[in-house]
Amino acid sequence: MDKLVIDDVELTGRRVLMRVDFNVPILDGKIGDTTRIEAALPSINKVISEKGKLILMSHLGRPKGKVVEKYSLAPVAKKLSDYLGKAVTMASDCVGSEVEAAVNALNEGDVLLLENTRFHKAETENDATFSKQLASVADIFISDAFGAAHRAHASTVGVTKHLKENAAGYLLQTEIESLTKVLENPEKPYVVILGGAKVSDKIKVIQNLLTKASAIIIGGGMSYTFLKAKGYEIGGSLLEEAHLSLANNVMVVAKNPHPHKKIDFMLPSDHTIAREKSHGEFKVSEGVAVENGWQGVDIGPQSITHFTEKILNAKSILWNGPMGIFENDNFARGTMAVAQAVATATKNGAFSVVGGGDSVAALEKAGLKSAISHVSTGGGASLEFMAGMDLPGISALTKVKKATKIDSE
Repeated sequence: MDKLVIDDVELTGRRVLMRVDFNVPILDGKIGDTTRIEAALPSINKVISEKGKLILMSHLGRPKGKVVEKYSLAPVAKKLSDYLGKAVTMASDCVGSEVEAAVNALNEGDVLLLENTRFHKAETENDATFSKQLASVADIFISDAFGAAHRAHASTVGVTKHLKENAAGYLLQTEIESLTKVLENPEKPYVVILGGAKVSDKIKVIQNLLTKASAIIIGGGMSYTFLKAKGYEIGGSLLEEAHLSLANNVMVVAKNPHPHKKIDFMLPSDHTIAREKSHGEFKVSEGVAVENGWQGVDIGPQSITHFTEKILNAKSILWNGPMGIFENDNFARGTMAVAQAVATATKNGAFSVVGGGDSVAALEKAGLKSAISHVSTGGGASLEFMAGMDLPGISALTKVKKATKIDSE
């Protein structure tokens, strides 16, 4: 990458302000999923081992610029202390005299966690004064929060304007390299699997990958807008009527995205369908169409066979979004089958990237998370990256001139 990275910069004895993504689920003071904390550990341990003075900052939830106790990062400080085997000091705010005093008290290798940056409205507004306050306690900025890289906030972008060295941490570096690998130069056949509820969430990703993928597999609620656009009855299945024309245009382009190439644009050929509202009664549809009074809740066995065959022959795979309402075991078969196929293809040599909270949750449910080449920590950020959009939290980092010299302009 053309950005400064953590291995390029001197850390010893320096005050290192690191933006991490500790936006984890907390209920009654207990952390439900520690994945994001664990993902930040390599960069954190790097600073500690190099005897830097580490200042961590993150957001948690959406407190909307007010101090809300349930969104305090205090439980994270305790959990992080356990991981590191050393005390992590918790600040009561992220700016101000107390923070300055806490930073001044840091010894080499110490760790300080600032309180939730979103307790200040100025954070999401990318306020210049607030950004300067955050940066004032540091000598260098390390960005390691890919999940927040698509937000132009004070802690992701604003601080970079007040520090000369702004580098990517290991997590951010890995995210960029892995996603770039399946976007810019994927080994063929390249299979893209997209699911989830809405076409509108993924349409830019589809448009960006039409000329790059060998096949695009569409499942989940979003598939019914495409099927409706093709003229099929979809019963009470999810439909984005405003996007029917857009869906149709995508399918037209897929037939001939550029000269001498045709993409295999795959939609479900059958479904698991359930009674509308109650979902108490369910069955497999007789074909592509969904009858009135019923709703598509998962791909059917025929679709599973076709999708699995395509995935198993892939050399590069990108998956974002489930095939159905996988939280319900009755409607999880399609998503679990896709997860298994991606894992098997990976074992056979394919490079796989899985992103999006539901897809990752499905991998965990199937016990296959460790079988994937790269599991992305960013939901919205990974979608925007896959759509070819610039992420402000990445663009703001210092570019490398040559060797370890920085662009301080």
